[in-house]
Amino acid sequence: MKVLVVGSGAREHALAWKLAQSPLVSALFAAPGNAGTSHLGTNWTDMAATAVPGLTARAAEAGIGLAIIGPEAALAAGLADSLRRAGIPTFGPGRAGARLESSKAFAKHFMERHGIPTAACKIAHDAKQATKYLTGWQGPVVVKADGLAAGKGVVVCASSEKARVLVNDWYARRAVPGGGNTIVLEEALSGRELSVMALTDGRAVVELPVACDYKRAADGDTGPNTGGMGAYSAAVPVIDEETKASVRRDILERAVAGLASEGIEFRGCLYAGLMIGKLGPMVLEFNVRFGDPETQAVLPRVNSDLCALLLAAARGDISAGPQIDLSRRACVAVVLVSDGYPVRSTPLAGLPQPDLQRPVADVATFWGTSAVAADKVDSVGGRVMTVSALGSTLAEARSKAYDGVAAYRRSLPPGTKLRCRSDIGTSASVDSPQPMG
Repeated sequence: MKVLVVGSGAREHALAWKLAQSPLVSALFAAPGNAGTSHLGTNWTDMAATAVPGLTARAAEAGIGLAIIGPEAALAAGLADSLRRAGIPTFGPGRAGARLESSKAFAKHFMERHGIPTAACKIAHDAKQATKYLTGWQGPVVVKADGLAAGKGVVVCASSEKARVLVNDWYARRAVPGGGNTIVLEEALSGRELSVMALTDGRAVVELPVACDYKRAADGDTGPNTGGMGAYSAAVPVIDEETKASVRRDILERAVAGLASEGIEFRGCLYAGLMIGKLGPMVLEFNVRFGDPETQAVLPRVNSDLCALLLAAARGDISAGPQIDLSRRACVAVVLVSDGYPVRSTPLAGLPQPDLQRPVADVATFWGTSAVAADKVDSVGGRVMTVSALGSTLAEARSKAYDGVAAYRRSLPPGTKLRCRSDIGTSASVDSPQPMG
């Protein structure tokens, strides 16, 4: 079977890496792909992930038997709808389902309609309305831009006054992240933040291992929010069975049933960003695709044939796929970023490729948006690479991941700056109370 992965980041490299292990896959394509996917198959470098008509025509012409869509922008653009109309089994929701992520206001209203636990909020469309809602607000405020903002549209404000200054600045400069005018003002929750990704055919759900990710730019969960600085997934349960059952029943299954009741067919990955606190699991956000970097921490632990699972979901009967089989080992994924991220992304040229001839046992590297140039790699900057490592314990996986990071840094040309957080996989960064959004 010919399989197409849409996207260009480390998530798509990880998906392609796992899919390439399936005996069902005869040829692998990526659009536009990156330096990593170029070693696994054929990159369609002339096709942007949001080039809906062109990608649909190319996929049909190539005889693609399964398409997996990575980026949220492609889903919001209706790529899955277009591919399905062309008769191509596709893993990823259509434009209607993608609104769970592309509009935070829609997602909050959806959760209210279907009784899905989430933080209290107010939705504002201009500075005057926002100021009115913030008057008398007690405690921290999570300010969220309504639209897609590459993980950078959420700001946790320590007080309502700081939130007022922020939103007034956004509106005055017409600079609400992601465009538009709508913002969500949300109660700040505290507890333990984690992510659950589930594969669904629109009826049933198959949960992937729980992952804990690190959104803030600097150690100790300080600095601005980012698209993600790292993640881990451990065999040792991070939540008890009662909480796990609540997540499945009250969040994942309720969301899928709610979508179906509204006439929205959702075949893809439903990602729930959760805060586990005194009130039980509550939804911080829904994403409608695999998380990045959570995917790089979860897929190395999946022993099942991923292609068979995604194909069954894309065809509308996930029960026809294999049972999920998970490794008992832990995985830690550390993201290397360019200097200045997330405030700015610095393009980097001439990066060395990890030694493909002598790969390190249990360590995999996944490229961000990049291209091969004369046996080197040119990166657009931002999140450059994820180093993922398996270990019999979380501590061992963490040690291997940072050993991999150190080894790659030693190979860099003089003057090239790549940084990472040093606390990925340590419990201190995820167990302490923290207001997140």
